[in-house]
Amino acid sequence: MIGKLKGTIDEIGDDYVLVDVHGVCYEAFCSSRTLSRMGAAGEAVVLFIETYVREDQLKLFGFLSALEREWFNLLQSVQGVGAKVALAVLSTLTPSELANAIALQDKTAVSRAPGVGPKVAVRIVTELKNKAPAFGGEAVANIGLKQELGEGVASAPVADAVSALTNLGYSRDQAANAVAAALKTAGEGADSAKLIRLGLKELAR
Repeated sequence: MIGKLKGTIDEIGDDYVLVDVHGVCYEAFCSSRTLSRMGAAGEAVVLFIETYVREDQLKLFGFLSALEREWFNLLQSVQGVGAKVALAVLSTLTPSELANAIALQDKTAVSRAPGVGPKVAVRIVTELKNKAPAFGGEAVANIGLKQELGEGVASAPVADAVSALTNLGYSRDQAANAVAAALKTAGEGADSAKLIRLGLKELAR
């Protein structure tokens, strides 16, 4: 099994990259987002690899981070999602955007990926709701709060604070992150006015 490739870029195609490792070129299929973040031919690259072995073929799938590879495997645990669709989702959404969409039960965001219809999008956000891995730059507590908002079970002060920040022009994601940070400072018993005030301070940073 191949877990990681360290080499130089030999060629970048529409959905793959050839990585030269000491004279041997490995073909790894990647999301368009991953391919766009790579350098040019001749530059060094490190790819996390997921190896697929079938009776009649061996395929490598490449990712720039272990987290992206984790999402690739997690997406395929959903019925109707294979490698091609999983790469399409990761081409459309970053791991953090995907985690937010699942936390907020935003099937519309997921359905933007080619090959993902409404039914598959619903299954993705539903089945992965409690499986989303933590990711850099976003606290697990934020994800928990977003899940509560998506399910309509967040406390009234929290929901009111998020709504108020959204009405001021911030995105729902920005507002939820700011209120989650405010909760850490103010505590669970804080009223909406305090959460809004602290949330605005977070957003002003």
